Amino acid sequence: MNNDNSTPSPSNFIRNIIEKNLAADLYQQKKWAGTPGPEKIHAEAPTDDARIRTRFPPEPNGYLHFGHAKSIILNFNLAEDYQGRCHLRFDDTNPEKESEEYVNSIIDSVRWLGYEFQDDKENNLYFASDYFDYMYEAAVVLIKADLAYVDKQTPEEIRLNRGTLTEPGKDSPFRNQSVEDNLTLFDAMKQGKYADGEMVLRAKINMASPNINLRDPAIYRIRHVTHHNSGDKWCIYPMYTFAHPIEDALEKITHSICTLEFEDQRPFYDWVLKKLADAGFLAKPLPKQHEFSRLNLTHVVLSKRKLIQLVDEGHVQGWDDPRMPTLVGAKRRGYPPSGFKLFMDRIGVSKADSVIDYQVFEDAMREVLNHECDRRIAVLNPLKLVIHNFPENHIELCEVPNHPQDSERGSRQVKLTKELWIEKEDFEVNPPPKFFRLFPGNQVRLRYGFVIECTGYETDDQGKVIKVLCDYLPDTKSGTPGSDAVKVKGNIHWVSAQFSTSVVIRNYDRLFHSDNPNDAENFLDDINPNSIQMSEAICEEHITQASIGDQFQFERHGYYIVDPESSPDHMIFNRTATLRDVWQK
Repeated sequence: MNNDNSTPSPSNFIRNIIEKNLAADLYQQKKWAGTPGPEKIHAEAPTDDARIRTRFPPEPNGYLHFGHAKSIILNFNLAEDYQGRCHLRFDDTNPEKESEEYVNSIIDSVRWLGYEFQDDKENNLYFASDYFDYMYEAAVVLIKADLAYVDKQTPEEIRLNRGTLTEPGKDSPFRNQSVEDNLTLFDAMKQGKYADGEMVLRAKINMASPNINLRDPAIYRIRHVTHHNSGDKWCIYPMYTFAHPIEDALEKITHSICTLEFEDQRPFYDWVLKKLADAGFLAKPLPKQHEFSRLNLTHVVLSKRKLIQLVDEGHVQGWDDPRMPTLVGAKRRGYPPSGFKLFMDRIGVSKADSVIDYQVFEDAMREVLNHECDRRIAVLNPLKLVIHNFPENHIELCEVPNHPQDSERGSRQVKLTKELWIEKEDFEVNPPPKFFRLFPGNQVRLRYGFVIECTGYETDDQGKVIKVLCDYLPDTKSGTPGSDAVKVKGNIHWVSAQFSTSVVIRNYDRLFHSDNPNDAENFLDDINPNSIQMSEAICEEHITQASIGDQFQFERHGYYIVDPESSPDHMIFNRTATLRDVWQK
């Protein structure tokens, strides 16, 4: 157990907090009515079966990215590990930017990562907009306690009177109007009698506070906009900073875990909860906010504004472009959900901001992919090879394991014929030193097949090699007693020219050149023009049995996934990752 003077390790400081809270029985007596609500809802409810409650609270105004994955994994795993519940709650208090499209995408992404929020006992899918009646009631409670007032100043006047980091703010001329006047005006706001921006409801705290977030922040504004969930019922909407702590309390959240940019808002978070609890509106124990450092990766931008710009201006091919750091993009690229979990486990959770090398991320993906992916053979840069002494029309069946480290996955038979395709890089007319693959007079093994000896080659009119000629050694087939009779240093892969199929390959790389494209004067200038390379490859015939979303390691090349745009006669493979980091620093 860590004491107050110790610094918890990056990987467990939030766990330490939770364990300390549980040891102190801080939440032992909390009640849960089975549905969110204020004190009057939970007062007579039984004790909550969940030891803790966490939440993932996205705003449905865009697609989730890698940074959101960190929060999802953290909150859901903590709830699972401590016999709790994690809620998926949509913080939909800004109707101008939110839509059902984003709601559905977020639900799909959370489930894609492997987490569920609904079962036969509880349905923990919530919308902040379902609490608008409670939030309005909470605002009225604050007005009646003389802790909130309607301000008729213009937005510009409010901004100017707010002060600076070194100068205190100035009281609004409406700050001391009567409770009755404030109630009347707030009701008129609700009834739609005023235009957007004509007035706001502000918390009454301290205009001289050194924390600028406590200088009478706005808690309600007027917006005559149709909401995706509540329709036109409301024309006033709570500010996020006011709504969020109330949502946490209504849902009986114990640990409100968020990123460090909300640290300065914690005093207001606590103020809202305390005042509403003191008034009897909210039930105790109250939620506590805890902040951790957000995810920062090299070669990646996670700013929602910048991601929108990439999509809207056509720099990428949509939100699910495999180069995008979105979860829909990750799914299409083939990054496995378990890879995200391994990566998050490795980087830990801390309060210290840091930038993680993208290689660390991809190494986690490779580790998972290496275990999960069956192998297939593909030739990405084909060169014809003809075995001169191989019998015409003969088919030699070669036994090939589906996974070299997992015999339980079985094997398949690949057909070896007189004419094959090999990689151009596996043949040299004049080989450099320590080149152990094919060149005139040299012997190599056809992987899973025979030893062959290069007897010559053919060129076109420009002197380009178009065909390699060789003989095979009949008694050297892999897996037979004679396979060790001839020792060779080279081993090359191949596919039959007769029993193969052509596929489209999309080789994806990092979207940005520099470690931190956010540092560039214009981040768009840092886009890597070679972040996608398209070509055709020749694959073994078994690849035609693959379905959309199936994933393989193409031996020697990397990990690939069948793209959703594929069809049986036009297969497209996206490269998830190379076999090792090949990025040129």
